[in-house]
Parts: sequence; C-alpha cells; structure tokens
Amino acid sequence: MNFPFFVARRFFSNVGSEQRRASHLTTTIATTGVAIGLIVMLLSVGIILGFKQEITKKVEGFGSHIEILDVNSLAAPDAYPVHADTQLINSLKRIPEVRGVAPIAQKMGILKTKNDYMGITLKGIPADYDTTFLANSLVEGRLPKRSAAEGAVATPEDGVTSSASNEILLSRRQADELNLKVGDRVFAYFFEETIKMRRFKVCGIYQSNMAIFDKTFVITDLNTVRKLNHWEGDEATVIEVRLKGMDAIDRTLPQVERLCAQLNDETSHSRKAFSIVDHYASIFSWLQLLDFNMMVILVLMLCVSGFTMVSGLFILILERTQTIGVLKAMGATNTKIRNVFLHFAGFIIVRGLLIGDVVAIGLLLIQQEYGLIHLDPANYYVETVPVEINLWAIVLVNVGTLVLTTLALVLPSYMVSRIQPSKAIKFE
Repeated sequence: MNFPFFVARRFFSNVGSEQRRASHLTTTIATTGVAIGLIVMLLSVGIILGFKQEITKKVEGFGSHIEILDVNSLAAPDAYPVHADTQLINSLKRIPEVRGVAPIAQKMGILKTKNDYMGITLKGIPADYDTTFLANSLVEGRLPKRSAAEGAVATPEDGVTSSASNEILLSRRQADELNLKVGDRVFAYFFEETIKMRRFKVCGIYQSNMAIFDKTFVITDLNTVRKLNHWEGDEATVIEVRLKGMDAIDRTLPQVERLCAQLNDETSHSRKAFSIVDHYASIFSWLQLLDFNMMVILVLMLCVSGFTMVSGLFILILERTQTIGVLKAMGATNTKIRNVFLHFAGFIIVRGLLIGDVVAIGLLLIQQEYGLIHLDPANYYVETVPVEINLWAIVLVNVGTLVLTTLALVLPSYMVSRIQPSKAIKFE
C-alpha cells in the first residue's frame, strides 16, 4: 500500500477519537467550510440554470427561434407583409433541425371598455400553430378557435373552424386592467386611413409573468388579423420557424438566410431571417449577466474553501510536529511527508464535498417539487424560484472544487521541510 496514503488514512480515522487535541475541531471547521462553499455553489448553479431555462422557455413560447420578415416592416409592420408561399414553407420544413413553421399576422390597436382602454398587438395564429406554451399558461377559459388551413378539414373539437374566429385570448394583466373576464365582449379599434372597429369575445385568459408579452399581446385567429390588414392569400407579418432547441440556432440560421435569398423574387425581395436572440436582445443579455454572476459566486466560494483548508492544514502540521520528526528520523523524505498531509487534506475535502452534495441536492429537490420559496413575478418573471438539477454541472463543480482546493494546499505543505527532526521530537 502507498505509504503517504496509509498514514493519512490512519490520521483521518483517528481524528474522531482525539478529543483533547485540536485535530477534531480543525477538521470539523475545515469540513464545514468546504461543505458550505459547495452548497452555495451548487444552489447558485441550480437556481441560475433554472432561471435561464424558465425564461428561455417563455420567450420561445411566445416567439420562435428564427423569424422571417420583410426588413421594411421593422418601421411599419402592417404595410410590408411577407409572403409565406408554399415553396418557402415546404423548403423550411425540410431543414433537419426545424420542428415547425407557421405564418403569423399582427395588428396594432386599442382595446376599449366603458371606463378604460389599452394599446395592444393583436397576434393571429394559424390552426397548426404549436399552442403548447399557451395551453400551459392558460389560467381561465380556453384558447381561441383558429380557422382551418386551405384544403384542411375543420374539426371543432380541436378548436378549428372553417371561417375566421371572433375570439381573443387576453393576459391576466390586460384582463385585470380592463376589468374583463371570460365571456365578456370588448371593442377593438384599429387606425389606418380611417378608424376601424371590431367586437371580440374573450374566450380565455393566460399568464406568462413576462411583462413584455403580458402587457402587449392578444392572441386570436390568423385570418381575423389578415382581414383587418386587407391581406389576401399567403401574406403574413412574420414567418415563425421553431427549431428542436436553442443550440440549433447558430447551425440553422445561415441555412434559412440562404433559402430566403434563393427564393426571393420581385414580390418578396426583402425577406430576411432574424434569430430570437436578436429579437429579444435585452432578455438574453440579462441571462448572460447571470452567467457572470454565477462565475463570481463560484470564485468567491472556492476562495473561502481554499482559505479554510489552508488554515486547517497549517494547524494539522503544527499539531503533528513530533510525528513529522519521528517520520524524518526513520528516513521519510519531505516529499513523502508532504504527500501524507495532502492526502489527509484530501480526505477532509472529500468528506466536505459529500456532505455538501447531500444537503444541496436535497434542497434543490425540495424546491423543485414543492416550490417553497416564492418570488414576485412582476420583478422575477416567475412565481417560485426555478431550479435545474444538472448532473454534469454538479460533477464539474465537485471536481473543480477538489482539484483547485488541493492545489491551493501544495505551497503551504512545504512547511514540512522546515521542521528539523532533532527539535521536532522534543516539541510539545
């Protein structure tokens, strides 16, 4: 058996029985320091990853990974529709990473009740639109009925009709400010050369807790908005392209851009693709800032763990000065004795990591299952602290803590070489 490992294991196993010496208290403090540092790091990583995942899901739910629109529509959305022709739609669907393609029509207007009014963006979605996120965000009522695509069969049980719907889905914020509930009717006004009025029925209420969406978007049928914009055929405000994941954007966006360039003609010469990161740059910049905050926390906690272990190692070496002298007198080299204490410190670090893992993962599981810690959704976009338990992140934090903390002990371990056997044996 390896000599340093054997001696270090004996030291570590005898710590609990050495109640009169400083070893027990020192190892307890060092273990606690490592455990607390790891708990803070794992909680920080789990919560920040949870925040990023939750916010990204909300943004994906209301938008799409890639949007195709007419570049002129950035200044006047209603005046420059993009053509969602069959050739483009089918070509997009053949891209391997594409999960779905849907034309979307939008119209800015005002909802007005007897006492209140609010500016909104009416978003028209087709019958085959992925409504998973909207359905999960629904708090009252149901989703609006959407008109069937050309050539498709209307299925009322699925919320699809053969004509344009007259129903809208409001956010909880909009419903509360306008004092509306499911089943109420409300007038909407749209301004062009003349004022156009339309009466809608509230069929449902959603809540995403994202002010950028809850304050603005009202969901309705695609053909309803097309009629308001006097559009015919395949015209739309934007073509939403949903991918299999955020990591596919960088690979797919160049393909979509090339496809638009190839299929653009005199009727649709300005179609251009933008990623969701470009569209919601402020949100994703904030998420990147969370990554920076996480790195700061990890560095600080590693410093705390390292400082605790360095202090503990000094005490352990001083307390075993006589043992070091005896080992040197028996022929042990400074390197082997240094390795003894590095192994000893390694046992302490591993015990601290195990305790930290059990506590941190337990807290994350409890929060994930029961949502005990609540937040103000107006400020944090979620009602409870979101967490994500990522196995690779946990392993990486553990290995990083073990390696970096052990490396921090290498220099202090050279204190062993300053101890002389003749003086150390007489040391008390």
